[in-house]
Amino acid sequence: MNKLAAVSVIACLALLAGLIALTGPERLVAALSDVPPTLVILAFALVQVQIIASACRWRFTAQRLGQEIGLGLAIREYYISSALNLVLPGGMAGDAVRAYRSRLEGVGGWKRPAAAVFLERLSGQIAFFALSFLGLLAWPVFLSERLPDQADALIWGVSAVFIVAILIAAVFWAEWLPQRFRAAGADIAAVFWKDRAFVVQGGLSVLIVFGYIAVFLIASRAVGAPLPAIAAFTAIPLCLMTMLIPAGVGGWGTREAAAAALWPLFGFSSAEGVAASLLYGVISLAGAAVPGGISVAVSLVRGRIAKS
Repeated sequence: MNKLAAVSVIACLALLAGLIALTGPERLVAALSDVPPTLVILAFALVQVQIIASACRWRFTAQRLGQEIGLGLAIREYYISSALNLVLPGGMAGDAVRAYRSRLEGVGGWKRPAAAVFLERLSGQIAFFALSFLGLLAWPVFLSERLPDQADALIWGVSAVFIVAILIAAVFWAEWLPQRFRAAGADIAAVFWKDRAFVVQGGLSVLIVFGYIAVFLIASRAVGAPLPAIAAFTAIPLCLMTMLIPAGVGGWGTREAAAAALWPLFGFSSAEGVAASLLYGVISLAGAAVPGGISVAVSLVRGRIAKS
């Protein structure tokens, strides 16, 4: 672990410890002590759906780039990748491992698998940022009375900047990128556009994003803080967005900080927000690590049997 990664881990752990101390450990214990097992099982099952759907999206993306990946292998590798993303600094280490483990023999090596992993994640980020942008617009429309003074004006301003940035990026894409990265443009067209690939990409990505949100809603309900439906488009995407911070560690600490700030806007305590986020993190990690670990163990056993 390099120095930057070590600092990231320490900073996230310190932030999480500080949040627990500020919100009150006894309140967190109270919120987490009476979690209904049925809700945990439901959330755990939804994690399986989103990981399997993500594996299908990766397999489809790889196929569009000429790389064949078996469904079973794609699912197993995505479980491992998801678990690593939640415990290693940067939130993308698991994706790097997935790209490396799926590298091709001979000509091309790791480049085609790396492109498949990158574009597969890009598909998910496009859907996530689209939802987050709609949620940002929803704050001043549906929750204006709950926001601090002048917050709605700030949100509209940020939204305007975001729209301008998209327009500039579109011009940049049209005028500059295709001339210098024609191969990348061809890959992107194959993955997202040709033969209506956007239907598959969009459908799977929307399913996966709503899976993340549903798990967070269930976790919050489980700790005694049932959020309104509008929170699925406003508060929860903002919490999940903190998991994309490159210097973070799977969102631990930063995600809880966002929840502590946002849950009071819906009439719940900061402690309940932190508890909901912690439960979400534990369920997500267990949902990826347990089946993934079992799959790896089974593969190792089969390999030993085959050699004997």
